[in-house]
Amino acid sequence: MNRVLLVTGASRGIGAACALLAARDGWDVVVNYAHDAGAAEAVVHRVRSLGRRALALRADVADEAAVLAMFAALDREFGALHGLVNNAGVVDVAARVDAMSVARWQRMFGVNVIGSMLCAREALRRMSRRHGGSGGAIVNLSSAASRLGSPAQYVDYAAAKAAIDTFTLGLAREVAAEGVRVNAVRPGIIETEIHASGGEPDRVARLAPSVPMQRAGSADEVAAAVVWLLSDAASYTTGALLDVTGGR
Repeated sequence: MNRVLLVTGASRGIGAACALLAARDGWDVVVNYAHDAGAAEAVVHRVRSLGRRALALRADVADEAAVLAMFAALDREFGALHGLVNNAGVVDVAARVDAMSVARWQRMFGVNVIGSMLCAREALRRMSRRHGGSGGAIVNLSSAASRLGSPAQYVDYAAAKAAIDTFTLGLAREVAAEGVRVNAVRPGIIETEIHASGGEPDRVARLAPSVPMQRAGSADEVAAAVVWLLSDAASYTTGALLDVTGGR
């Protein structure tokens, strides 16, 4: 039986790395994206070149109707789901809390928290034995910011990722007897495009010396942790928060 994996925000960075490494590990992959269809199709092409099935599906994960349409398309194309990587996320420019807007917070929590919960809900309706599924695994992308707080940068992002930590712990215990494992990976300073989207393209170079390992991590290093948590090698691991931070 082919295993089917949905990776949200998979057109670039950690999401793309997860999609490609999972394909090498034998997964068929649904590549979710919000804006860049060309980049998503490039990931699909690379997954197919590895001999796996792949499909790009557009959806803003904060939009319930879009998420439902994405899962309906996944059902039509693949007929089953065995794994979910909740990777889609946003940051914003560095700011103090007293300079932030409600619109910023709504976007931050809409994508980073509600989006992950929406996708997890729909995945559970397909994977959980309670709903007639065959089981599966969910990996949520959190951040070391959830325990560092990111003062004077993005406390709202850190708070959203802390919500993901708690969501992971609670959901893991809720569905442990239903054949679904739920874990989270908390990356530290990683070389991806997300820093530029938050207005700090030099953030990795600036902070790398403060990491105990004296370097930033790569998207592939994060993906390795994610794909291990999806695999049968992690069959007794659920409710874990795995730091991939170089010791930070």
